[in-house]
Amino acid sequence: MEYNLAEKLAIIKAIEEVILADGQIENSELDFMTQLMQILRFDNSLIKESRDITNKEYKSILKEMPNNKKHALTVLLNEMGSADGKLSKKERKLIAKILKKAGLKVNKLYE
Repeated sequence: MEYNLAEKLAIIKAIEEVILADGQIENSELDFMTQLMQILRFDNSLIKESRDITNKEYKSILKEMPNNKKHALTVLLNEMGSADGKLSKKERKLIAKILKKAGLKVNKLYE
């Protein structure tokens, strides 16, 4: 799947929020982020650049993405949240919030 620059920045911003959601950054999360960047062919410089967009901007970008990309985002966020072996309540709530802002219906599992 190909992503434009805005989509890449928004996805990275969302993933980074999930990493930071529980207040702990685990090595497994960083490893998973590195793998994602390689698989998606995202340049590492985009991480710094993604920090310059606001929450409102990145959520607006996610909302404008086509449904297939939104569903891929759902998988990415869940995989990132589970990268450390557990999906905390804070992570679930944050993922639900991001997905709702992207225009997706969220399963009760997240709430």
